[in-house]
Amino acid sequence: MTNSRSILKVIEPQLVIEGAGVLLRRSIAPKQSNEYDPFLLFDHFAFNDPLEGPIRGFPTHPHRGIETVTYMLEGSVNHRDSLGNSGRIGPGDVQWMTSGRGILHEEMPRRGENGNIYGFQLWVNLPGAQKMSPPRYQEVNASTIPALDHKGVRIRLVAGEIMGSRGPVTQIAAAPLYMDVEMTPGSEFSLPIPRGHTALAYVYEGEGVFASQPVKSVHMAVFNDDGEKVEVHTQSALKFMLIAGAPFREPIVPYGPFVMNTVEEIQQALLDLRNGTFV
Repeated sequence: MTNSRSILKVIEPQLVIEGAGVLLRRSIAPKQSNEYDPFLLFDHFAFNDPLEGPIRGFPTHPHRGIETVTYMLEGSVNHRDSLGNSGRIGPGDVQWMTSGRGILHEEMPRRGENGNIYGFQLWVNLPGAQKMSPPRYQEVNASTIPALDHKGVRIRLVAGEIMGSRGPVTQIAAAPLYMDVEMTPGSEFSLPIPRGHTALAYVYEGEGVFASQPVKSVHMAVFNDDGEKVEVHTQSALKFMLIAGAPFREPIVPYGPFVMNTVEEIQQALLDLRNGTFV
């Protein structure tokens, strides 16, 4: 019999300011303890309060040693980078970036028709052997993301493979599962997750019971590694992001937009920035 994972803890996101004064809800952030390996950061951005003032965004900044995945629900983000890429992602679209040895990019959010900007950014670690690989970039259109429906549950599969379908975000070193799950009242959700893999669920709308613990928006549930599947049921409408993947089990040294394996590698990144040899 397959055992269901229990909940280790529930995280209430902290409000943080990033970029040029952007207010975010942050559930996890890079730390040397690396307790959510291979996942480093999860931000929920929702610019829906007029008191927040004008949207300033994220002017040009560097990254090294990580992969970032931005998933939009409302509004859009205009972007450009040092590889010469530029474009715009809107509702349901995904921006995938492998920073590798180094990339400079900017992200400038814009409100949608309802005046909202709503989405998520996930940072995924790169293993030491790939941290200095060439940077890569990809946009994924909403129309290419599989939508799977089963007994009151709809899954938009951004990355990974379930039920014979594969998400369009591929070639991420950690090979994670990343999906947007919507459940109707009275529905149930169950998904196998191998033992040893990290599993997180971010509830962004509604309330549900994860294993046996109620979790409401906006909170992140961290699953224990004591079973081979995650189970959710709900009596009301529920929306959450599910994230899972195998840890690399490598030491990390995070420093701002860089996540490397040693202090010396961080020092080299800073030196490269000063010397103009970062990209």
